[in-house]
Amino acid sequence: MPSNVPASLDNWWCSMDTEYAFMGFSYEITACQSASQLNSEFADIKKNFNGRYVRLYGACDNDGFYDDVVDAAWNNGLGVHALIWFGFDGGNEWQTRRDSLINTLTTNPKAKFVTRGVQFGSEPLFDDVLPHSELASQVTSAKGQLAAVQIPVTVSELAFGYQERGGAQDVLDAIDYINIHMLPFFSSLASTGALAWPLVETDMNWFIQNGGGKKMYFDENGWPSVTSDGVQPNSPAAIASVGSEQQYYQLLDDHCTDLKNAPGGGIGWFAHIYSDNQEPGYGIYNDGGAKKFDFQPRTSC
Repeated sequence: MPSNVPASLDNWWCSMDTEYAFMGFSYEITACQSASQLNSEFADIKKNFNGRYVRLYGACDNDGFYDDVVDAAWNNGLGVHALIWFGFDGGNEWQTRRDSLINTLTTNPKAKFVTRGVQFGSEPLFDDVLPHSELASQVTSAKGQLAAVQIPVTVSELAFGYQERGGAQDVLDAIDYINIHMLPFFSSLASTGALAWPLVETDMNWFIQNGGGKKMYFDENGWPSVTSDGVQPNSPAAIASVGSEQQYYQLLDDHCTDLKNAPGGGIGWFAHIYSDNQEPGYGIYNDGGAKKFDFQPRTSC
């Protein structure tokens, strides 16, 4: 990063239509990581995995936390897909989170230089948090508030979340780009990560057909190595194992050209999630801090 904050965003970001293949990690922030931990782990993502972005997951409501995220991203040359977190328990905390994030994005001078986009999530359509028309209105409002800092807005959602709301075309029309939850382990047709491409392709093609050519990312994207209370298969053949998790990411790597050829300059994908400490079974690192398998996905093809 430059030694001083630039005066303008002119020519700052590469176009989204140049982005595809491995983007970086989904990274849960419910633990309200310290500034030093954010710096250390963001450095790891950048230096050891060639990550370009961190996609935030969960929420930390401590004052100034997103400022620490901004500093860690700036220090390590990473972009951030920020998140307005609805949670799973209802309530209106998401509104305070929305207002706090937008305030930081419009007042912290570094924020617009590291924040690639803002997501409403996670899975607000699937979880029926808001009527889809109201969610579309929230997206439109946030886009207006962030226009001066040139930060686009999206929704982080499953294909099924849109489909069970009649397609929610108003949301697809409102968002600037499409953040897709790709979690094929939960399919009723799931077996192993190695055999998941038809499941990935089905959801991918739905977004291609209904997304109006917009940029797409697989943002909450992975395969678990173990099951847990909230992670149970819908197929008796679905295998949760380290091997199956590794196979799934290898599958995405093997289909790099297919992803590159998608509309909007190709599909970029994130690994969900950085560590099992953040979500059991989904981490690239186990809860002891060791890599579960070799992970060096391609960033181009």
